[in-house]
Amino acid sequence: MTTTPRRARPPRQSDVARLAGVSQSAVSRVIGGDTDTARIPESTRRRIQEAIKELGYVPNPAARKLRTGRNRLLGVHTFEAVFPRAREDFYFEFLLGIEERAEEIDHDLVLFTSTGGSDGRRRVYRDGVNRLNLADGAVLLGVAADKAELARLEADGYPFVHIGRREVPGTRITCVVPDYESAAAAIVDHLADLGHRGIGYLRTGIDEESYADRQRGYESAVARRGLRDMSPSGPGSAAADGGGLDPVWLDAVADGAVTAVVADAEWLAHPLAEQLRARGLEVPRDVSVAVLEGVAPDAPVRWDCLQIPRREVGRLAIDTLVGMLDGSGEPVADVLVPCVVVPGETVAARTTTPPRGSTA
Repeated sequence: MTTTPRRARPPRQSDVARLAGVSQSAVSRVIGGDTDTARIPESTRRRIQEAIKELGYVPNPAARKLRTGRNRLLGVHTFEAVFPRAREDFYFEFLLGIEERAEEIDHDLVLFTSTGGSDGRRRVYRDGVNRLNLADGAVLLGVAADKAELARLEADGYPFVHIGRREVPGTRITCVVPDYESAAAAIVDHLADLGHRGIGYLRTGIDEESYADRQRGYESAVARRGLRDMSPSGPGSAAADGGGLDPVWLDAVADGAVTAVVADAEWLAHPLAEQLRARGLEVPRDVSVAVLEGVAPDAPVRWDCLQIPRREVGRLAIDTLVGMLDGSGEPVADVLVPCVVVPGETVAARTTTPPRGSTA
């Protein structure tokens, strides 16, 4: 009869204390970062760290949190499948920034991704329990954020930061936000400086805070510069049903009433250019077009656009979260991260001659 050899147990704090020749409480304080208040000499701290390294001792994060209230674990919770499948994934740079900054400040990350219901939506609470409690605090991201859960997290006093602005009725949460509003206004200012006076805005029709920020920036700049807002009207202005842009509005562009267009997204700009070309107009010769989202460097058209500093947003999310943990734990004011306006090949000065497709 063969017997299975017993697996060696992992090293404990008592083993570290024995090897270093110190008390177990001294080991506990060094692991918890409490060497200053405990007046532990530097030479003792070094012996303990050498013993930890020699034994391969790994502290139990749950036990450390019970003892000190902090375990230097930061959570990353995604409300949808955002873990990058490729470098081109929208969330890739956010996650890079989060990882880089956490490593620089000696914190570990815990990724929370599992679902909580039959509908497949990812939830923070399961069976009434906040699954993020393992971590000191968490960075949350994803378009499909559950605002009821955000409100509950805030009411429970759990420290968290959301990447992207989220308005939660009845409460305030801390968000790290790309400053779409200022960037959209800067693009309109640039078009005005180039002589454009009739400008149209193509909306995606997506009901999210980030798109509301873009629209607010566009509208404020148009009013401030005294421009004519010549946007297509009505809920179908973005041709969300795939039926194409309003032909009456396109005729107004061809007649020269609109000389510049600001589009929420690249997927709106491409069909616009195609339908303008069918009317004898070219971008940017006849109509300038700018896009309020980042465009890949290898995109077939180098649209003038805004660039989201996603890696910097991820880094600032970690700094903001740790700042909350080191302070009162209460939410702080939103952190706005400037977006960069990137020049491309689709914006030019307004011409004084009628567009080629004009009936004038």
